[in-house]
Amino acid sequence: MFYDRVAATPDREAYRFPVGAGWESMTWRETGDHVSKIAAGLIALGVGPEQRVGIASGTRYEWILADLAIMSAGAATTTVYPSSMADDVAYILGDSDSRIVFAEDDVQIKKLRERRADLPALTKVVTFDGTADGDWVIGLSDLEKLGAELLADTADAVTKRVEATAADSLATLIYTSGTTGRPKGVRLRHSAWTYEGAAIEAIDILSLDDLQYLWLPLAHSFGKVLLSAQLAIGFPTAVDGRPDKIIENLAVVKPTFMGAAPRIFEKAHARINTMTADEGGIKKKIFDQAFKVGLEVSRRKLAAEKVPPHLAAQHAVFDKLVFAKIRDRFGGRVRFFISGAAALNSDIAEWFHAAGILILEGYGLTETSAGTCVNRPTRFKIGTVGLPLTGTEIKFADDGELLIKGPGVMDGYHHMDDASAETLSDGWCRTGDIGEVDDDGFVRVTDRKKDLFKTSGGKYVAPQVIEGQFKAVCPYASQFVVHGNERNFVSAIVTLDPDAIEGWAAQNGLGGRGYAEIVSSDAAHEMVQGYVDKLNERLNRWETIKKFVLLDHDLSVEDGEITPSMKVKRRVVEEHYREQLDALYA
Repeated sequence: MFYDRVAATPDREAYRFPVGAGWESMTWRETGDHVSKIAAGLIALGVGPEQRVGIASGTRYEWILADLAIMSAGAATTTVYPSSMADDVAYILGDSDSRIVFAEDDVQIKKLRERRADLPALTKVVTFDGTADGDWVIGLSDLEKLGAELLADTADAVTKRVEATAADSLATLIYTSGTTGRPKGVRLRHSAWTYEGAAIEAIDILSLDDLQYLWLPLAHSFGKVLLSAQLAIGFPTAVDGRPDKIIENLAVVKPTFMGAAPRIFEKAHARINTMTADEGGIKKKIFDQAFKVGLEVSRRKLAAEKVPPHLAAQHAVFDKLVFAKIRDRFGGRVRFFISGAAALNSDIAEWFHAAGILILEGYGLTETSAGTCVNRPTRFKIGTVGLPLTGTEIKFADDGELLIKGPGVMDGYHHMDDASAETLSDGWCRTGDIGEVDDDGFVRVTDRKKDLFKTSGGKYVAPQVIEGQFKAVCPYASQFVVHGNERNFVSAIVTLDPDAIEGWAAQNGLGGRGYAEIVSSDAAHEMVQGYVDKLNERLNRWETIKKFVLLDHDLSVEDGEITPSMKVKRRVVEEHYREQLDALYA
């Protein structure tokens, strides 16, 4: 697929990436040349077919080169989040039996050195930006030189590996984020990724003329499926994995689409609203009226109703005054965003739609190569994850669990036969998600099967739905974890966004104070209580949040409370704050 793309559009831009204060581009021909040399370098180091090679790095151009080279050498990529602790890195590389690891920098090299004794199969580390020692650790350019030497002697070394790779050969070993227990290595074939690319190409929502902005963690299947779509379709991709640079870069790159996790949209929604609230006065009044009109127009359009002339005229004025400025923050050319990895709150999707920004929610698991369902620009329903991709089947078990069958479904978990048998049955993958499908074929995911809990009063509660609603009503929220299994009422753990709360503090006599002091104040508690009251107005009586714990710090990857893909590890959080939660029920 990759070499076909190089041959089809050799001189078109493939990737661009930040270098200093600017951006540098690579054509498909140039990318193909680098990939072939790196692949040959891996072969020269003794990497064999389907042997694993790890990548411990953030999202960047070199990550993509390494991944393509690993597969071109007939090997399989093992992905490692750069934020993973040394113990987890050692577990993943040891369990996968990885022979070589691409390490981004000295931080990643340090983790490998610390656990080198536990990784006897690891023979070489190739670093992008780190310090090479010329022995165990070499630079990427050193690997390319090795490859160039091999190709000078055996010109078809890489070609032979590519031709010998079968559709069912192992391409990628992605370890799940581990919201419960040890990460499981998901075994994905080459045919899973070629299917994803072909299926996305078939729905005809992207073309050669699109420009993708890619920041998603490439250790996650969502990022990887976007790379597969790029190979199939050929559009260029601007790559920069630094989340804090997204808004700044969007204004420069001006992409036509981008994939993101819901947290990005939650933060953008909160930031725009809090900035407007801080400005106050006439600007706030215009902003509020604009969205009142925008949401009404959006509602009518989504319901396929006519927009009255007077409403359309008001909307045109507010589009120039407010909505165009919001779109400009994202570069001004975005045709749509794709949201995945977790549930997107409908209120936030509708808010963006009112501003003329379309967010297409999709759905998939690592176990299904990410892409399973997605909304289309011309056929979408907010609140659903869209229609299944062609070739993918879905059905629901008696308890409402969503089951998936298709070319993207994994072979199984690495070294975990029992877990594989539990998840896979007759080709159907048990997702662990509860959902439904409407008469038009749109799939709706309502909650995680294991996250649903029952209060001591016998009422079932879907926590993810409530959590998403709170983030939509409270612009200062970072995390909101609903708790109440076998309790007599529902409670929550709340954390506030460090950036958003600074503006609030300045407006409430707490400017210049530290984060912990701000969020521990009575004023902050009263503010959160006000938003909890607003939330409760939307909920059934048994779902309402009666009490909450407001933490003096945010949840973190380092403490094992959220995954690198920004999913909350519910059981870990509940265990870490068991004492505070118990006190609520004392």
